[in-house]
Amino acid sequence: MWSHWWLIPVGILGGLALVWLPLVVVLWCAKPDATGIRDAMRLLPDVIRLVRRLALDPDLPRGVRVRLALLLGYLALPIDLIPDFIPVLGYADDAVVVALVLRSVTKKAGPAALTRHWPGTPDGLTSVRRLCRLSKPG
Repeated sequence: MWSHWWLIPVGILGGLALVWLPLVVVLWCAKPDATGIRDAMRLLPDVIRLVRRLALDPDLPRGVRVRLALLLGYLALPIDLIPDFIPVLGYADDAVVVALVLRSVTKKAGPAALTRHWPGTPDGLTSVRRLCRLSKPG
């Protein structure tokens, strides 16, 4: 029985790979265009302040605040979801995850919450709105 002990870690790693690979595919399909990723990376300090302000807003639904708190925790971790050696997504995974969470938040809380809590310039807000796939100001 113990002669095949190595099957346990191999099985665990295989299971993790089966979960991780579809996640990479989903992130790749949902990623914003190259301009959106560049905007998100350039605006990262303002976006982090936006996420923090939204997470602390008691008027937003609890589920939205929990998502934002988890996002802040993910951004604080030194471990990336996608290692840097994977082309395009390796360096942009934080921007993609932020974009996905902000899209989810704006669907639930509304675009007015973004506008109300945005700490940066109007051009920066326009970029974030584009990243969240919002067409009109508001």
